[in-house]
Amino acid sequence: MKKRVVLLSLFLVLSLLVVGCGKGNNGNNGNNEGANDNAQVEGVAPEATADGSGESLEEDNKIVLGVSPVPHEEIVEALKDKFTEAGLEVEVVAFDDYVQPNVALDEGDLDANYFQHKPYLDSFSAERNLKLTSIGPVHIEPMGFYSDKIKSIDELQEGDEILIPNDPSNGARALLLLEKNGLITLKDSEDQNVTEADIETNEKNLKFTPLEAATIPNAYKDVAGAVINSNFALGAGLTPGKDSLIIEDKESPYANIVAVRTGEETKEKFKVLMDILQSEDCKNFIEEKYEGSIHPTF
Repeated sequence: MKKRVVLLSLFLVLSLLVVGCGKGNNGNNGNNEGANDNAQVEGVAPEATADGSGESLEEDNKIVLGVSPVPHEEIVEALKDKFTEAGLEVEVVAFDDYVQPNVALDEGDLDANYFQHKPYLDSFSAERNLKLTSIGPVHIEPMGFYSDKIKSIDELQEGDEILIPNDPSNGARALLLLEKNGLITLKDSEDQNVTEADIETNEKNLKFTPLEAATIPNAYKDVAGAVINSNFALGAGLTPGKDSLIIEDKESPYANIVAVRTGEETKEKFKVLMDILQSEDCKNFIEEKYEGSIHPTF
């Protein structure tokens, strides 16, 4: 009888010890879910952040990059071996317009884009309430005035029609170029947001027709002339440095930049990307390929 009591007591003590150990290991009254949660928290590196800026290149090396076909895609493709050597995997997606690359970046379909200048990025982001940030400039594409009907802007006639880009930043840029070359005067020559309403004098009563920038190279021959972005001019077979009647100089503030989602600009892969896009290899390619039609910013 005493043996039975002793054995029963030992069994109860051992049972309590097993249950107690189980609670301590699981950390949440024996709930395995709680144990996993704790493990995840302990596994986060101290330097990691919510936006992934603490990730090394080995952990996150792929960039889906939205570009315009000319010259941006050509520049990126020329540097693909440099990206590979640096441990980057760069996937290029080409766009023929100025709207979708920012929309796709904001929606997460792209990691970065390279096609626009900062005034356009700022204007577009404000208009659509997007959180996008420039991580640096690469080159300047001087905007020029082209015509299939005249050889000099002095030949423009009363009431002639001129095409200009219809987006606010490039439309303003076109008007500033025309003012600098004496075709119009503006109320404020320093304002990068001027519109046709800001034209103070227009002695030849020139008619300005805004069109989507990408369509202007296909339409400019139907009118007296047009102000065309250099990437679209190059894509249409024009050479900005030779074919334009007037063109921006190297001091243009409209440098083309690389943009990413705000908060992700410190990621290691973007630092590596910019190191290569602002390298001597990139500079040499731009200067040799475009022969002065576009200019490196570094």
